[in-house]
Amino acid sequence: MLIRDIDEAVREDALYEFMRKHGIKVLGGVLALIALLGGYMVWHNYSERALETQSETIISALDLAGKNDFKSASEKVAGLLGDDASPGARAAARFIQAAAALEAGDRTKASGLYQQIAADPTTPPALKDLARVRKVSIDYDAMKPAEVIAQLKDLATPGNPYFGSAGELVAMAQLEAGNRAEAGKLFAAISKDEDLPETLRSRARQMAGLMGVDAIVDVKKLLKDEGVTSDDEGDSAGEGAGALPAPAAQ
Repeated sequence: MLIRDIDEAVREDALYEFMRKHGIKVLGGVLALIALLGGYMVWHNYSERALETQSETIISALDLAGKNDFKSASEKVAGLLGDDASPGARAAARFIQAAAALEAGDRTKASGLYQQIAADPTTPPALKDLARVRKVSIDYDAMKPAEVIAQLKDLATPGNPYFGSAGELVAMAQLEAGNRAEAGKLFAAISKDEDLPETLRSRARQMAGLMGVDAIVDVKKLLKDEGVTSDDEGDSAGEGAGALPAPAAQ
């Protein structure tokens, strides 16, 4: 017990000596940590409120656009084009202004805005890709086929979120460049992708057929979807391309 009491006394003396020499530094460090934590909490709360305000502005602008008041929508998001806005809000504001420019017939301004979105390193990748597709779709007539292919080839692959839109543009560019085989394969791939809109798939199916590429996976299902046959008639329809109705004579 005596040894334990002496040991505790020694530890108390050591702690007292440490606090005498370094107490001010320790207290200063604790206060600095509390100040940093408080500053972070204030900054985080401010950032959250700023993001909420930006989101509300975007939603209000979209409501205006939904009412075909694109001019007011464009003016609404003008304050979100600066560096103080979040990357997502800034990109969304540019998309809205590009839509307003297109509505006003100013394709050059719209193309420039899409270019800004794609070139901004802070823009989320998915929005960058969308901006690339939109820009090429606007400038397509003024672009060389090789330029279209180079800018969208990485998006014109099955599984990519923009495969349908980018794939159709690239396929048309391949066709204009004289690469009928590549264009036909791409049109066929688009027509077989069940995640894409039926209008796009139907268009691609027709284009693939013109180039001699079989783009039909299930003839019976196609006949039924096109309203050519009913359920009972579809079951008895012939297999293969021969089940399709012959094209009208020209």
